[in-house]
Amino acid sequence: MKHSHFFIRHQFKHQLFLRVILIVPFVMQIFAAVGLVGYLSFRNSQETVNDLANQLMEKTSSTVNQHLNHYLSTPHQINRLNADAVKMKRLNLKDLRSAGQYFWKQAEVFENISWIGFALPTGEVASAGRWIPGQGLVTSEVRKNQEYSYSTNHQGDRTKLVYQTEYNALEDEWYTQTVKAGKPIWSQIYTSEGIDSFVAVSANYPIYDQKRQLVAVLGIDLLLSKINDFLQKLQVSPHSQVFIIERNGLLIANSSSAANFRQSQGTTERIYATASNQPLIQATSQYLHQKFLNFANIRNKQSLDFDFQGKRHYISVDSWQDKYGLDWLVVIVLPEADFMGQIHAQNRITILLCLGALAIATLVGVYTSRWITLPIFRLTVASQAIAAGDLQQKLPNQNIRELEILAQSFNQMAAQLQAAFNDLEQTNNELELRVESRTRELQDTQAQLIQTEKMSSLGQMVAGIAHEINNPVSFIHGNLNYAQEYVDNLLDIIQLYQKYYPHTPKEIHQAIENIDLQFIQEDLTKILTSMAIGTERIREIVLGLRNFSRLGEAELKKVDIHEGIDSTLMILKHRLKANNQRPEIKIILEYSNVPIVECFPGQLNQVFMNIIANAIDAFDEATEEDSQNYLVPTIWVRTRVNSSESVEPYLEVAIADNGMGITPETQKKLFDPFFTTKPVGKGTGLGLSISYQIIVEKHRGKLTCLSQPRAGTEFVIAIPIQQSSQ
Repeated sequence: MKHSHFFIRHQFKHQLFLRVILIVPFVMQIFAAVGLVGYLSFRNSQETVNDLANQLMEKTSSTVNQHLNHYLSTPHQINRLNADAVKMKRLNLKDLRSAGQYFWKQAEVFENISWIGFALPTGEVASAGRWIPGQGLVTSEVRKNQEYSYSTNHQGDRTKLVYQTEYNALEDEWYTQTVKAGKPIWSQIYTSEGIDSFVAVSANYPIYDQKRQLVAVLGIDLLLSKINDFLQKLQVSPHSQVFIIERNGLLIANSSSAANFRQSQGTTERIYATASNQPLIQATSQYLHQKFLNFANIRNKQSLDFDFQGKRHYISVDSWQDKYGLDWLVVIVLPEADFMGQIHAQNRITILLCLGALAIATLVGVYTSRWITLPIFRLTVASQAIAAGDLQQKLPNQNIRELEILAQSFNQMAAQLQAAFNDLEQTNNELELRVESRTRELQDTQAQLIQTEKMSSLGQMVAGIAHEINNPVSFIHGNLNYAQEYVDNLLDIIQLYQKYYPHTPKEIHQAIENIDLQFIQEDLTKILTSMAIGTERIREIVLGLRNFSRLGEAELKKVDIHEGIDSTLMILKHRLKANNQRPEIKIILEYSNVPIVECFPGQLNQVFMNIIANAIDAFDEATEEDSQNYLVPTIWVRTRVNSSESVEPYLEVAIADNGMGITPETQKKLFDPFFTTKPVGKGTGLGLSISYQIIVEKHRGKLTCLSQPRAGTEFVIAIPIQQSSQ
């Protein structure tokens, strides 16, 4: 027995040693090979990234330069064309009106131009452009230091004077600098308050006659915001920035959404690149300024790199100049991370390959060692896994017959356990879903039943009260006719008596004077008439209560819809009267000639009651400030038939008020159960929800709300005139 245990332990040690021998060589060889390949790939990728970044910056710089050459050459080309037009007398400098229309046509073609025109040595100016907010293209002329600006029609003709101010072009910098230079030049970049985002530069062109006498100075103001738009459309890299600056460091344009100028105390100030709101532009500008001490010292094209926020960034700086005096710097900055993303992804793939190879090699070694070791070990591991709750176990076929039978029995048992567990889990999930669904349905149904039961009980109670009141009132009303007849007979007898016996005894005469028989004769008829009117009024109220109390009726009936509305208004009449918060609510009925409608009358009355009561509540809860939006609180009730050939006839009942209206946010939840805007204790939030179900589900209709804040609210009820035909 001891010998047997020693043999088993010795065998286990031998198997463990063999397992290591089988696993380690696979793992080490694969890991070393993949790691070496990954390292070499990483080094080559870094060099590729440097080359790619330089090529991309070179291409982007060339694209920007080409755009600047094209965009900024256009104004001078237009000036040359206009100068030729002056020399060829196609442009009459003395006719300011026609010259303004001439420039208007050019400004219409070139939308980037904010102003185009000329100034004469006499101070006269003719121009066109877009410098007056809200006026579009205008034409302008200056005579005797007075500028007159006119709106225009679609052909450039003047329509009316829109602006007049003092202006002396001979003192303006664009004119004086051009005359001083004696050749075409650019002005300094300037900002203007005339229109939004107005940063521009002026292209100026002097015209001389054959004696070198100044004839006029042509000028074109070019918007620089379009350069900003062009830079923003460049697809360089996800986090790159391209910006253009002057030699003094002021921003001209950039590819981000950061502004190139700021509003300060009513004036527009341009922003230095070193103070930009865009962090990368600011950091790049500060780095260049520190490195070269001044942007003016950057003469040759520069390719640099620097660290920003712990990450390497490539920089390309190129100068752009033209023959008219512009001298700008085009700066491109690319984060290395934009290009290293693929390298990092490859590194991750390499690491995953190493780990995968390691795992595969380990699995192969383990599988081989396990195949060599005792097959019963698999059964032990699988049994422990099942005991731990992992039922996904299956033993492979064995060469030994007894172990094969045991493995088959074990696999069958594991499969049965797994199937039973899956069935149990599926059943449990289904039960949870069913319980949750039924719970929600029960909650909604319970709330609706409570509200319906309340209204049904109220209807029964109202019907009972109406019945109890109606009996004595009917008795009184019926006997009033007899009482009137009896009183008339008695009064006739008294009159006959007074006619034939005018001289009554003293005692009777005294009694007649004491009771004022003449007044009684006159007033008694009035009293009986008022009693008849009062009992008739009570009967009308009772009839309204009886009509409204039909909430418990569960069958369709054909009714006059106007009777239900009138009954509802009769019940709510006491709430329409004036109170401390508001005057009396005015009711305006706009009934159309509608047919008898097949419906559930009691439920429909409940809908009318909910909507009208909500309107009254809104008037009652309105603040003093809110109530100033309407003179008299008013509720309109309109009925009509909406019919067409393709749709069955519908009855529409619209109930509107001139209250404060309902916000869009509240309208989205208006028909949700338990949603209410009323204070706690004043509403359940079920009224409109139940009304919606009554109209949509019970009557196959529609209930919609049309409202705007401070513009009143209108609920439109639409139901088919016939229900039973469906």
